[in-house]
Formats: sequence, structure tokens, C-alpha cells
Amino acid sequence: MTNYIKVAGLFPPPDYAHAAIVEVGDGLVFTAGAVPLDAAGELVGPNDVIAQTKQVLVNLDAALRTAGSDLEKVVNTTVYVVSNDPKDLSDVWSIVRQSGLRIKPHTSTLLGVAVLGYTGQLEQESSEWGQVNRWPSQGCR
Repeated sequence: MTNYIKVAGLFPPPDYAHAAIVEVGDGLVFTAGAVPLDAAGELVGPNDVIAQTKQVLVNLDAALRTAGSDLEKVVNTTVYVVSNDPKDLSDVWSIVRQSGLRIKPHTSTLLGVAVLGYTGQLEQESSEWGQVNRWPSQGCR
């Protein structure tokens, strides 16, 4: 069974979920790409990849926690940065390494891309697997 989750307090995604729980053993969480939007759908940190990365991590953590997991249990991330400059990717990675994702090593891919889904969006992350400690009973829509 798969339980798709839209996180209360995050901007409602169009036609996708913030996270999905696949019921196997302890459970698996698959998240949609976390984007740098606030709860009102406004872009956080226009032209500021660091501010956007911090918001993306806040949103990713919210999705994982709502699904009964957290950043510490993530096994894999894919990090997308709108840039062809390795320094920008390195700057983003330094913020990722300061987050809860650093608690346990996880697999990750860091990519420089030409464009992302929202106008002005410079960074996006998605994660696969966050072990579920409990099945969520609230905060899901």
C-alpha cells in the first residue's frame, strides 16, 4: 500500500505529493522535489541560492517529519542547482552538509542544470527513503 502525503503548512503542490510512504517493513518515504517556496507559495531568496537551499531543506524536513521520518534517516538525495559554475554547486553542498542530512552519510547526486520548475528557482532537492518510525496520524491531507 502507498500513502501519498501533502504537508499542511507547505504550499500545495500541483498534481503531486510532498512525500509517499510505501508500506514495507518499517516503511519507506519518497519525497517530491522540495522547492524554495514558503507556505504562501512565494519564492524564498530570489537570486540567492543559499537562502533557497536553506528553505528547500526546511521544506524537505517538514515533508519527512509529516511522513514519520526526518533528514537523519534519508538514504539518497538528488540536489539540482541552476548553474554551470562548480563554485555554486560547492556552496549549495556546504549548506546541505550543515543540515540534518550530515548526521549519517547518505548517497547523493549534485547536479548543475539549466532551469527548474518555478520562475527564479535556483535549487531543488528530492530524497528517497526515510525510515518511518510511526505512521502519521496528523498533518496529512
